[in-house]
Amino acid sequence: MIKQKVWLITGASRGMGLEVVKEVLNRGDKVIAVSRNIQHLPQFVGENNADFIALKVDITNDNDVKEAIEKGIEYFGAIDVVLNNAGYYLVGSIEEISDEEFRKTVDVNLFGMANVIRHAMPFLRNQRSGHIINISSNMGYIGYANTGSYNASKFAVIGLSEALAQEVKPFGINVTVVAPGMFRTDFMSETTLVAAENKIEDYHLEEHITTLQSFHGHQPGDPVKLAQVLYNISNLNVPPLHLILGKDSYESIIEQRKNEIKELEQWKNLSFSTDFK
Repeated sequence: MIKQKVWLITGASRGMGLEVVKEVLNRGDKVIAVSRNIQHLPQFVGENNADFIALKVDITNDNDVKEAIEKGIEYFGAIDVVLNNAGYYLVGSIEEISDEEFRKTVDVNLFGMANVIRHAMPFLRNQRSGHIINISSNMGYIGYANTGSYNASKFAVIGLSEALAQEVKPFGINVTVVAPGMFRTDFMSETTLVAAENKIEDYHLEEHITTLQSFHGHQPGDPVKLAQVLYNISNLNVPPLHLILGKDSYESIIEQRKNEIKELEQWKNLSFSTDFK
């Protein structure tokens, strides 16, 4: 019999995060839902749901995160699965993006995630069990023009997850970093796409934004199925460290890896030339 688990889910108020919240509750687990905006969450999970608590949290604020995790543990007595789902997507070339805009992307996607992990780890380590699931992206494996700040943060999430997995393995804690492709949420809608304020005509950013918005409502990935997969891997004794979700994501990452190997082989002699004889 699978025991009832307590999930901590960031970015829980919409999109993939909300679908995971609903899936987890439907499967009999408990949820600590964390988001900047929680006022509409009860209507999706039911009022007075004893297996659910929503906490308004700014994950970029270290003390905010610390207090939220302590409240969640006080409420349910434990945390078993941490899903770092909160994310921020900024469109703009490196030249266009201001220092403040770049830092906001990294603050949410990387440092906010680190805050959650840092404050959840003492409890997971003490109980010698747990599963940390970090949401990256296929854009954490492949760089694309006009999304450099997002690429930088999501590449970092993969590196962080690989290091974390080695650190926490002795404590019986699993780590999975997930790279979704395009899933049918509001991620690319007119209301959620954020662009650099300082647009430079040479980069044709408006055309890029229009292309991205054209995918809205036509993304191939089903967020309900994604939620089911994440729930299922949380019950595996040995879950994957790297998990690519979506055929589009898988095929693009594999193609990128093939091209990387080809380039590395092409320049291998130059690589080897720098060693002492």
